[in-house]
Amino acid sequence: MDITVLFKLSYGLYVVGAMDEARPVGCIINTCFQVTSQNPILAISLNKNNYTLSAIKKTKRFSLSIIAEDTDSSIIGRFGFCTSKDNDKYADFGYDVVEGAPIVKGHFAGRLILDAINFVDNETHEVVLARLVDTIADTGKSMTYDYYHRVIKGKAPKNAPTYVEEKVEETANVDVVKDKYRCVLCGHIVEHEGPLPEGYTCPLCGATDFIKEEVSTNKITRKNKVSIVIEK
Repeated sequence: MDITVLFKLSYGLYVVGAMDEARPVGCIINTCFQVTSQNPILAISLNKNNYTLSAIKKTKRFSLSIIAEDTDSSIIGRFGFCTSKDNDKYADFGYDVVEGAPIVKGHFAGRLILDAINFVDNETHEVVLARLVDTIADTGKSMTYDYYHRVIKGKAPKNAPTYVEEKVEETANVDVVKDKYRCVLCGHIVEHEGPLPEGYTCPLCGATDFIKEEVSTNKITRKNKVSIVIEK
């Protein structure tokens, strides 16, 4: 079966925020859709191992920030590639509490405040059905899965519902013009002539640790990135 056909489905990117008692938690998802038009109900998908899901189950109230193409990309890395259980994901950005739900500060395409009304088990994930409580308009253009993959060149951890294991292919006789460095946190690839500058930070997640990709004089092992979006 050709699983890559699923890549033709359209997705967005969203920051989910909830309160864990007095502490804000959150993550990034790519699965959200509107179920009803009147008294709107929406649905999102979260991995069962997701710490933010446990917070939503306790409080029911949560926020959804629609990521825009010009949203600070470090928000994606911070909220997508570490767990809220051990990290304050809002520390570098700040947040406001709206209708009892935290929303990370920044430029987005819009914000939603929702109340969970049902949780549907789906093996590795749960679909959360939620009623719309309030909205906050913003001016950004919604970022799509395709844009995130092509332009930002992001990748996903295994918790994401759209995750597919990367395939490794050998390509012969490729001239290596620049060195390639992989971010150890989010996997973003940086091309640079020679060593990275001291203190260089990943443009996607803000991390400073990189691993140089192994190359030979005329051959480089490349990975076809076929995964995306983020949920942690």
